[in-house]
Amino acid sequence: MTRNNQTPLNPKDARNAGALYLTIAICGGFSIGYVPSQIVVAGDAATTAVNLMNQLGLFRLGVLADSAVILFEIAITVILYQMFHAVSPRLALIAMVSRLGMIVVMGFNLLLWVMPYVLLSQPTGLDPTDSQAFTQVFFEAHALGIYVWQLFFGAHLLALGWIILRSQLVPHLLGWGLFIGAFGYLIQGLVELTFTDVAALDIAIIGLLVIVTLSELGFGLWLLVRGLRGTANQPNSTPQTV
Repeated sequence: MTRNNQTPLNPKDARNAGALYLTIAICGGFSIGYVPSQIVVAGDAATTAVNLMNQLGLFRLGVLADSAVILFEIAITVILYQMFHAVSPRLALIAMVSRLGMIVVMGFNLLLWVMPYVLLSQPTGLDPTDSQAFTQVFFEAHALGIYVWQLFFGAHLLALGWIILRSQLVPHLLGWGLFIGAFGYLIQGLVELTFTDVAALDIAIIGLLVIVTLSELGFGLWLLVRGLRGTANQPNSTPQTV
């Protein structure tokens, strides 16, 4: 028996998703890549504390950017589910739940990021040296937290990439890029969280992260400029459950 899943797709939703994707990339690059590099000095708690208190404006901008990423992530998670659930309900659900898990970890990670300011600016009864040491610990925990949410994001990209490959809504090249590149996030997360140091893995991770970064940007640009192609039309000889 042939079943034809056909769901009208709103081009505006696709373009909104593309705009959110690119906005998240910009805000996330600033808050995760740039801000910590200007404040945190590995192994030097005193200098890190001084940098934080001397660059409170940059610190607050980083908090705002992180907050924006979390809110935008909620919106894009819902939109992507609505866009692709007709292609594969189960894979779309896996993609949504994985990305929501990532958002939860991001929320906890934001709390870890602001705690150093609380320690250094509020009376805690701690010796200044101890406050600086705890500040460094919180910042290091925040850095590790990034690798935790990368695991969820990698799972999301695996499901999203596979959905794209099963549909005709987005170029399959982007689907392959997201699916293959997802292993960059997964492997890097596991390597960093298990404190593994293997040069070959580092090289593989860099290559995979380049692939997934280009694919994510390409996916966002495609949605923003082109939208989705037609309808989620999936003719099947058996009922589709995956």
